Amino acid sequence: MQIKTNSKAGFTLVEIMIVVAIIGLLAAIAIPNFVRARQTSQTNACINNLRQIDGAKQQWALENGQIATATPVETDIQPFLGRGNSGSTTSVICPLSTTKTLTGSYTIGNVGTAPACKQISAANHNAVLN
Repeated sequence: MQIKTNSKAGFTLVEIMIVVAIIGLLAAIAIPNFVRARQTSQTNACINNLRQIDGAKQQWALENGQIATATPVETDIQPFLGRGNSGSTTSVICPLSTTKTLTGSYTIGNVGTAPACKQISAANHNAVLN
C-alpha cells in the first residue's frame, strides 16, 4: 500500500504576509529619513549659493570702489560668480525655485546686507546667511 502526500513547494499566505509587513516597516523607517536628507541638502545648496552671491557682491564693491549702501544688479556680480571673465549665474539658483533664475531665487540687496532666499519657509528650508 502506497500513501500519497501532496507536498507542493511554495510559500504559505502567512509567510508572504510576514515578508510584506517587514518590507512595509522598513519603508516606513526609511522614507522619512530620505525626505529629511533631501531637505537638508537643498538647504545647504541654498546657503552655499547665498555665500557665493555675498562674496561676489563684496568683490564687486572692492573692485569698483562702491560703498556699503550701493546695490549691485545681476550683471554687476555675474563676472564674480564662476570661472573666467564672463562668469555665470545659471548655476546660482535655489533648488526650490520655479523660476530657475538668480533674481527669481534670491534678493541680492545692497553690499552691506546679506542676500536672502525668496523661497524661505519653515516647511521647505530655512536658508539664512548670517
